[in-house]
Amino acid sequence: MILDKFKLDGKKALVTGCKRGIGFAMAEALAEAGADIIGVSASLETKGSEIEKSVKSLGRKFSAYQCDFGDRTSLYAFIERVKEEHGIPDILVNNAGTILRRPAAEHPDDYWDKVIEINQTAQFVLSREFGRGMVERGSGKIIFTASLLTFQGGITVPGYAASKGAIGQLTMALSNEWAGKGVQVNAIAPGYIATDNTEALRTDPVRSQSILDRIPAGRWGHPDDFKGPVVFLASAASDYMTGAVMLVDGGWMGR
Repeated sequence: MILDKFKLDGKKALVTGCKRGIGFAMAEALAEAGADIIGVSASLETKGSEIEKSVKSLGRKFSAYQCDFGDRTSLYAFIERVKEEHGIPDILVNNAGTILRRPAAEHPDDYWDKVIEINQTAQFVLSREFGRGMVERGSGKIIFTASLLTFQGGITVPGYAASKGAIGQLTMALSNEWAGKGVQVNAIAPGYIATDNTEALRTDPVRSQSILDRIPAGRWGHPDDFKGPVVFLASAASDYMTGAVMLVDGGWMGR
């Protein structure tokens, strides 16, 4: 039966940036589909977080970690700890990210370096370190959170745009090497979603209206809009889909 292919019973999913927003919804959805969750965010409570409560209420296990993905030493320590305590996860959701806004001519080195480290370098390191084990096992799912700025340049966010463009290329590069070894690598590109990252846009009446005017669906997206796509990409239902960037944007890119 087709719906059985979407089940994730017995799977372990590592979801980065799971404390709020899209990452929270993704972790919750994977748990609803049957997966146990390994959750990490820079400020995630080690006990009693809202995402932990949600996952456990579904009868699934939740393991919480804190990690600053802008600190390479902390990142490697986190990876080793996960390997020791959980082995290689079946599903890796590379969702954690940051955005810093300033016009390109005034965009300082520290803004650029921080965004690239968190949004691009950390994503590659996580994928390489866990992907190696997936390849050895012969199975695995890696899902990146890309962006409309994987395809467009954006305004006042050159570091973010560069990092998300790189995510699209990394998705294809890893897929090219690992598709024949049982590991599917895909990305989800959110449109304009009501999260912390878009607060500055949503509170600017001019920008907010201009964005809404272009979205054929006529609304900002919601984190729950990503539940179906992430379960699909994490499940056997998508075994022949790899190297793709799935748009979840209310029709923005088709306009």
